[in-house]
Amino acid sequence: MPSKWGTLDEIDLKILEILKKDGRKPFVEIGRALGLSEGAVRRRVKLMQEEGIIKKFTVELSRDFVVNAVSFIYFEKGERSKDTLQKIAEMENIETVYELTGRIDALALISARSISELNKCIDEIRKLEGVRATETAVILRVIR
Repeated sequence: MPSKWGTLDEIDLKILEILKKDGRKPFVEIGRALGLSEGAVRRRVKLMQEEGIIKKFTVELSRDFVVNAVSFIYFEKGERSKDTLQKIAEMENIETVYELTGRIDALALISARSISELNKCIDEIRKLEGVRATETAVILRVIR
């Protein structure tokens, strides 16, 4: 599969799929599943990290342990500051920020330990220069 980093082959794609499901899966087990040595898996993963394909390994908490929400963010007319989006992305509890087209300017995925922590995060977003309003929905259940 061509990418801006070069070409990913089927083995690379399979490694990525396995790691997306379990970022802590031992390279030995991945290799066993794909008919590769541990060293071959390690080299491929290292190369994908160096090329920026794999940005980080992360922990996904149980959805029962945290309050997850989606916050739609509206900017003042004419505002779409990358600085503001970056500030949001760097806030505690923010998982991901997407800049959007259409009437909603951005979307933030938020994970907090409580409703009050979620409220605090949303209040911080609303205080940023250029943010006109937010509309937030708490995620009740994930259906995959």
